[in-house]
Amino acid sequence: MSEGDDVTEFLIDGDAPGRSTVLLAHGAGAAMDSGFMELAAAALAEAGLRVARFEFAYMAGRRSGGSKRPPPRIESLRAEYFKAIDALATEGPLIIGGKSMGGRVASLVADEAFAAGRIAGLLCLGYPFHPTGKPERLRTDHLEMLATPALICQGTRDPFGTQDEVAGYALSPTIQLCWFEDGDHDLKPRRSRTSATQADHIAEAARTAARWSATLTT
Repeated sequence: MSEGDDVTEFLIDGDAPGRSTVLLAHGAGAAMDSGFMELAAAALAEAGLRVARFEFAYMAGRRSGGSKRPPPRIESLRAEYFKAIDALATEGPLIIGGKSMGGRVASLVADEAFAAGRIAGLLCLGYPFHPTGKPERLRTDHLEMLATPALICQGTRDPFGTQDEVAGYALSPTIQLCWFEDGDHDLKPRRSRTSATQADHIAEAARTAARWSATLTT
């Protein structure tokens, strides 16, 4: 199902009256209908949330034959995220977030939107705390003073921020972390380390997000 205008097109899951809505942006290299995003949207809808997925312009351009160029500067993506908030019709509370880069962009607009009473919280699925292999290049400055209630669902061996690494970060007390044993950046564990599957982790992340969302006020 889709809805939209000339600025933003959405894929909607769990479109039932009275539900909180999660506005979900994709990661840097995979579209809004990637395997992970499909699983996440379905799981969040099953857990009782309404999910609206959207694409940044550079990714949407690939569908019309555009080049596979990298994401633009983060300032441009911030503006696009605000446009998506403006374009999305919601009845209940709105939570913004995304997968990897999408969650990072959402985190950068969260406090402005929260202070204006436009959102109730922030949900990140696999936050990129630093580039892979470069743990010294942290992307956490704004997270130290974040005022928006936030939930980050992260695999314990995520190369963008492992559980051991994140334990040493000075994050805002408004941020809750939910860890998934042996999960990678897509919450996928190794078969040799746990009986859980990626689908199990995503489903549990969705249930956790639903319980957490019920504690938020607009």
